[in-house]
Amino acid sequence: MKKITLIFLIAFQFGLSQNYTEYFTGNATDVNTNHESGVCLMGGATENDNAMIWFLDKTNGGDVVVLRASGSDGYNDYFYTDLGVNLNSVTTFVIDNEAGAIDPYVLERVENAEAIWFAGGDQWDYVSFFKDNAMEDALNNFINVKQGVIGGTSAGMAILGSAYFSAENGTVTNATALSDPYHSGVALGYNDFLEIPFLENAITDTHYDDPDRRPRHTVFLARFAQDNDMRSFGIACEEFTSVCIDSEGKAYVYGDFPNFDDYAYFLQANCSSDFTPETLEIGEPVTWNRNGEAVKAYKVGGTASGANFLDLTDWETGSGGEWEHWSINNGNFTSMVGTVANCATLSVEDDFLSNEISIFPNPFSSDLNIQSKRLIEDVKLFDSMGREIEIKSENGKISGLSKLNTGVYFLKVKSDDKTVTRTLLKR
Repeated sequence: MKKITLIFLIAFQFGLSQNYTEYFTGNATDVNTNHESGVCLMGGATENDNAMIWFLDKTNGGDVVVLRASGSDGYNDYFYTDLGVNLNSVTTFVIDNEAGAIDPYVLERVENAEAIWFAGGDQWDYVSFFKDNAMEDALNNFINVKQGVIGGTSAGMAILGSAYFSAENGTVTNATALSDPYHSGVALGYNDFLEIPFLENAITDTHYDDPDRRPRHTVFLARFAQDNDMRSFGIACEEFTSVCIDSEGKAYVYGDFPNFDDYAYFLQANCSSDFTPETLEIGEPVTWNRNGEAVKAYKVGGTASGANFLDLTDWETGSGGEWEHWSINNGNFTSMVGTVANCATLSVEDDFLSNEISIFPNPFSSDLNIQSKRLIEDVKLFDSMGREIEIKSENGKISGLSKLNTGVYFLKVKSDDKTVTRTLLKR
């Protein structure tokens, strides 16, 4: 962690009966700023300064809270002084247990923050301390109601997908995951913790270069696809690489490419009706082949400017990357040169409807309009977790959507006993 020399540092050291330690730097008076939402995912080694500046700039001079379960005050001076970004304050909480996470004072500081950063460590600490309690509620309120910027590195990145590797039983190697996808070490959580826009049904992974974690991450996606009967997604970073996702869903990649092989990877189960693994059983080697194209992977070099990206509103449109095909056959992982993902056909159950129903605007902020050459029988709106949202639809207009959280939604329009499904982005 960075060497620190704090100008204003107050460290509240507590006795054995206390449940957290606080380190504070800056102005103690809370401020409200015109902050922006976003997500910053970091691969686990030394922080990328440009990505961290992107993250801190989203606060617009606000307050940053660092949550960690080990370590001390290493981020305070780095955030507050070293990067040249104007901030009101930085507070680090080293949380010892669940009681520390749900302490009213800690929750208040989380609520008042404009940015929340999860340090590295052991992600099981974060899951066991923060999940299914008031801290989980506070974090999801921060993300989806206050719409602050959130991020993390290493274990702190690993918990940010809606699905996640919890490390409840420790880490797991490539060899173990490939040989037994239901080994106790392959401990996964599904859509039951953080709800972050653009990370729906996605599992993140870090330290992709040392060791190479592509095989086990592919097993994680295979498990999700089979266990949930849904296409799975993933984002991974090599150790000195970062992915910064803005409010529009553009995922920009930061690193020192081409000087170094700093890559991020965007993974998705292939766009096919047969996307689940061929063999995924307890104690059996994995086969997820699908003609060598089980997973579409977009490999992107991270640059100092973060110019290369993938658009997470469609997981297809990108710049500066190359597509690969990943597969597993009898426990053996393979990657090869691939072709761009094309999932448009999956969103339409009957192709002829796609040209006869128009839904706009997309992205939307409040109302939606539907123009159709056919009689509309039913309209339903779902959030990214598959939960139906009550809507008012009349005369081709859906109103009252301004209160929805920013993120991805799915609109299903039924006509002539056929259904078209459109993916929509709420600003």
